[in-house]
Amino acid sequence: METTSRVGAQAPAAEDGQQVPSARRTVDGYLRAPFPWYGLDEAFTGPRWLMQVGTAADGAVEHGSLGHGDEPSIRHETTEDEKERFAVVVTVAAHPGRRSPDGTGQLEATSVSSAAWLAGAGLLTCTWPGQLDHTLRDDWLAQQTETAWILADDLDGPEWSSLSLPVDGVPTPFHYRESEFGWVLAGSTEQGVHVGAYGRGMSAYGLGFAVAEIATYA
Repeated sequence: METTSRVGAQAPAAEDGQQVPSARRTVDGYLRAPFPWYGLDEAFTGPRWLMQVGTAADGAVEHGSLGHGDEPSIRHETTEDEKERFAVVVTVAAHPGRRSPDGTGQLEATSVSSAAWLAGAGLLTCTWPGQLDHTLRDDWLAQQTETAWILADDLDGPEWSSLSLPVDGVPTPFHYRESEFGWVLAGSTEQGVHVGAYGRGMSAYGLGFAVAEIATYA
């Protein structure tokens, strides 16, 4: 699959395994990116928050995520009515396979599958099936992450359906799938990036995407 490396796809974690809080995230990485970031459009009026960026071996920013709604906790032992309501938008720079700027290796090409993979992996990082204890979650997460990778490599497969959503006001086709943990979607924009998204408690069908003003997330 022409996609980004799986290394760094998950949210940053502290020593106890919990996600790094927004207060410890900065805009620095986002501002270094040579591509536009995408988030939910102005129709969404709830909280917006920074997540993290992913970089290549040479430090170049390759992808990153912006959050909307309730910040999800990793532990997922709530009832259906108590689930957090959130949507996370993933932006991935679109580029072909190429040599790294320092000439030491090859950077993989990115595609819509890259965005689908990062979105699927992101959803898993904030999912904790209630029937599993802490010692079993790592095994479960590894298994489900591999499944997300396989699904992202088969966007025309039966697990995915088609969904049209506005991007910068223009109807745009997306690949979409649902699971017991939430939903994932992925597509491309006319701005040279691929966009993925995942969420829970918020319907994907009413969402729209637009170039983000990072200052509104900081």
